[in-house]
Amino acid sequence: MQWLGWVAYSERANAVAVKKIEAIIKPFRLEDVKDALAKLGVEGMTLTEVKGCGHQRGHTEIYQGSEYTTVFLPKLKIDLVVPDSQVEAAVNAIVHAAKTGKIGDGKVFISTIDEVVRIRSSEKGEHAL
Repeated sequence: MQWLGWVAYSERANAVAVKKIEAIIKPFRLEDVKDALAKLGVEGMTLTEVKGCGHQRGHTEIYQGSEYTTVFLPKLKIDLVVPDSQVEAAVNAIVHAAKTGKIGDGKVFISTIDEVVRIRSSEKGEHAL
C-alpha cells in the first residue's frame, strides 16, 4: 500500500482506468481540436493560455523599426481525462486537428490518473468523468 496525501491507496484494489491528456497547441487550431474531440464524444476539458518555447526558440520581429526577439510564444494547453479505451483515438484526433506541419505545432503528454472524484455527487472512477 502506498500513502498519497489524505488517503491510503492500493494500486491493485482501486485502480482507475483513465488517463490524463495534456496537449500544447497553437491557439488558432483550438476550434479544430475541439470539434475533433467532440466527434469522439469527449465532453469535458480545461483550457489554459500559456507561453512556452521548445525547438522553435521563439522568433524575431521588427516593431517600429526596432528588432526584438520573442522567446516564449503564446500557446494553448488543453487538459482532458478520458477512459483508457478512448486515449488512442483522442490523441490521434488532437494530433490530426492541431498539425500544421510547421515547427511549433506542439506536444501531447499522457499520464496515468490514480483516482477521479466528482465533487457534486462524490462519484468515483470512470463514472465521475
